[in-house]
Amino acid sequence: MPTLSSANVHLNTLKTFRQTVYESGFSKTRDALFELSDAVLLTPCAHSFAEFSLQPSFRRGWPMLYETLQDGVIDRDSLLDLYLAQIPRTQRPLLAGDHTAWSRLHARTLRERTVEHQPNAIPNAKPITVGQGYSTIVWLPDTPGSWALPCLHERIAPIESPIGKVVTQLRAVCQRLRQRPLALFDAEYGCAPFVNQSADIPCDKIVRLRPNLCLRGAPPA
Repeated sequence: MPTLSSANVHLNTLKTFRQTVYESGFSKTRDALFELSDAVLLTPCAHSFAEFSLQPSFRRGWPMLYETLQDGVIDRDSLLDLYLAQIPRTQRPLLAGDHTAWSRLHARTLRERTVEHQPNAIPNAKPITVGQGYSTIVWLPDTPGSWALPCLHERIAPIESPIGKVVTQLRAVCQRLRQRPLALFDAEYGCAPFVNQSADIPCDKIVRLRPNLCLRGAPPA
């Protein structure tokens, strides 16, 4: 059980983190953006965007939700630097990349919907859905558990590919790390395009290969 002094240290760290996000991560309409961020974190399951305005942390009317995202400015590079600063420098960073589908079957007016891979439990049904795909790079702590620190979580545009997107994200993260990380990827990235595009990134990679994959010749070290 943590002591009172250790709890104060964690609380002060959290306060410093939030203050830095407020000052360097948000510029225009930072007050509304900060309150909206808290509202998103405090809402376990939102059934509509306007529902975030019901959180006590968002002290504005629901129309301000749309104005906040329309007028607000978020400094992604500053936030990424802040996230990576939370990684202890005494250990080698362990990263993981993944591609996740957000199913939006009935959102007919949502722009740039694409066909995404999604497992389907119905026999003989194609494992696909219609919605948007997201690419994520996270840092995995050494402590056992399900918690991870998202470094980059971005939507994959129709003109982009999941492999190209995660390579761009991995490059941005590794350029900011002082230690050479180890990155883990599932079988979607066990292919030549990913290996070739990420070959010059200062990172060691462990990639799962599909059981039906054919390797031509012995791979080098």
